[in-house]
Amino acid sequence: MSLTVQDMAVVKGLWAKIASKADDIGAEALGRMLVVYPQTKTYFSHWSDLSPGSAPVKKHGKTIMGGVSDAVAKIEDLPAALSQLSELHASKLRVDPANFKILAHNIIVVVAMLFPADFTPEVHMSLDKFLQNLAWCLAERYR
Repeated sequence: MSLTVQDMAVVKGLWAKIASKADDIGAEALGRMLVVYPQTKTYFSHWSDLSPGSAPVKKHGKTIMGGVSDAVAKIEDLPAALSQLSELHASKLRVDPANFKILAHNIIVVVAMLFPADFTPEVHMSLDKFLQNLAWCLAERYR
């Protein structure tokens, strides 16, 4: 699913509106993922507290959204922008790449919750395509 010029513009426009809440989005999305998809907790078993809103969840949510922010800034070449993160997750962290799609879904849910007026069907479609492309690029080193 390739991103059109229009999709890229929509994602950049949305990001301009929501970037100030990126840390909150990341923490909420990660917290939801850990509750709704408990199998994802295995990658974070070294954390003392996996509950939504805990310090480790907030910290990693911020890290995740920092990566998403970088991807938005380099949206024209996601594979190159995400190659180091792909390598890290495949080689060192050994995260199941299916989890990238799960997290992408949760990010969409949270953006829709926090920005309902901005979450039009067009925005939904473009954000979904962007996050699915992001997930695909993160899974690149697994192939």
